[in-house]
Amino acid sequence: MSCTGSWTPCSASRSELLHSRSTDERPTDVEVLTRQLGRPPRSPWSVAVRCGYGRPSVIRCGPILEGGEPFPTLMWLSCPWLVESVGRQESAGEAAAWKKRLAGDASAARRLLEADSHYRRMRARCAGGSDPCADVGIAGQSDPLATKCLHAHVATFLAGLDDPVGEAVFGSIHDSECPDDRCAPHPDRESRREPEVARR
Repeated sequence: MSCTGSWTPCSASRSELLHSRSTDERPTDVEVLTRQLGRPPRSPWSVAVRCGYGRPSVIRCGPILEGGEPFPTLMWLSCPWLVESVGRQESAGEAAAWKKRLAGDASAARRLLEADSHYRRMRARCAGGSDPCADVGIAGQSDPLATKCLHAHVATFLAGLDDPVGEAVFGSIHDSECPDDRCAPHPDRESRREPEVARR
């Protein structure tokens, strides 16, 4: 199952420098994702975003897994470097801080509500018209403004939705890409980039 519907263009440009949206498949994707996730990816899935080395950094997940289980998360952050960076922000209390920020920023709240609505519509289209997880949106939240999982917001932003939380969290990461291509598949784990996604 592949879900490649249109996404609202994001407003920031940093993601275009190091993490670029992608729909192609590569022979090493399963190996790389298995190392990143600590398990094989659960089908159906496809790569949504690649880092500058050409490795998956966000995967697009189906709203119904191959065993029939509903799955609310459309975009999953797989890049270990970003996962660790975002995790540090969560540990520092940034998820709760974002809930307070959104309560006092009508513009950001409106953007997030619009992104969440788009996310739910996209998930319904992926499922064939009926959303199997209609009660929740980004990050599995029934209330979009009650931020919980910053990883989900970053993944959503990198995949193309105008998620202000994901945009700000990603933008605050000083080095948004690892220096050593640590997800390179064996036996080729070298610090080099694939030509078509070389740093601009």
